[in-house]
Amino acid sequence: MNKPVVGIVSSVAPDPADPSERQVFTVGKPYIDRILEAGGVPLIVPHGLDAADVLELIDGWMIIGGRDIDPELYGQTQHPKTEVEAKERFFLEKDLFDHAPEGLPVLGICYGCQFLNIARGGDLIQHLPDVVGHGSHSGGTTQSYAVDDGTLTAATLGCETVEGRSYHHQAISHVGKGLVVTARSEDGTIEAVEDEGGRWILGLQWHPERTPENDSSRRVFREFVAQARAFKERKGACGTW
Repeated sequence: MNKPVVGIVSSVAPDPADPSERQVFTVGKPYIDRILEAGGVPLIVPHGLDAADVLELIDGWMIIGGRDIDPELYGQTQHPKTEVEAKERFFLEKDLFDHAPEGLPVLGICYGCQFLNIARGGDLIQHLPDVVGHGSHSGGTTQSYAVDDGTLTAATLGCETVEGRSYHHQAISHVGKGLVVTARSEDGTIEAVEDEGGRWILGLQWHPERTPENDSSRRVFREFVAQARAFKERKGACGTW
């Protein structure tokens, strides 16, 4: 296979056809579509696999949106508005993060952006309206974000101001070790982070997979898959990572 493989750990939810008896692993179709359009092969990863087995298969890792990370995992008490994602997902992704080879490109979207921060020792604002005084970050609102010049984020997006659709009620508070903030919304909410050491690790709080008509959104997935392809080629050249 010449195309790069992008791992996507699934969420889990009640089966709409049988919600009282059965759960299903879920990945939103737009995530799959964007990776396919960019020339990658999406690999849906269910909970229960060993991280080492997954890392042998993938050339890139996309951490998709989901419900909220359990605040116990970053030392907080649960807010009444917090809806917790399955811990099994977090633990698998944390294991992937801790054991990923240095060159593996990582793209975190919404929950994924927050996960990167927690994995690096940061924490979250559990309910943004308590801090910013409004709920416009949720519900698919189109917002404008200011992106810092000279960053991986700006180079990937191809602009210093970007529009995106927002579906979150949480956001990064204290920034994790080794991450740098690279974009904010008008009210100061952190909207993007990246690795300060130059690794291709990018977290976007908005949902670029929901706006495929935007050039900046297409650029995100094209560049991510290009990075995955380059990582695959390096693996092939040396026989291992």
